[in-house]
Amino acid sequence: MERDRKDQLGRRQFFRALGGGTAAAAAALVSPLSTGEAKAYDPGSEETRARYRETDHVKAFYRTNGYETLKK
Repeated sequence: MERDRKDQLGRRQFFRALGGGTAAAAAALVSPLSTGEAKAYDPGSEETRARYRETDHVKAFYRTNGYETLKK
């Protein structure tokens, strides 16, 4: 008394359709959205300067955590 299931979507067909849809969505995301010419980003002199400064706060952090003892 088994029913004819040829007209229904089976588990394998469902996963096959899901995989195909996922691959199509991934291909759509990877494809370039604009075909314009690419330009290089110039960070300028402001963004390439050194940011580390040994301020009083940094010196206090080193002193509190005992990093000054490592210099000796």
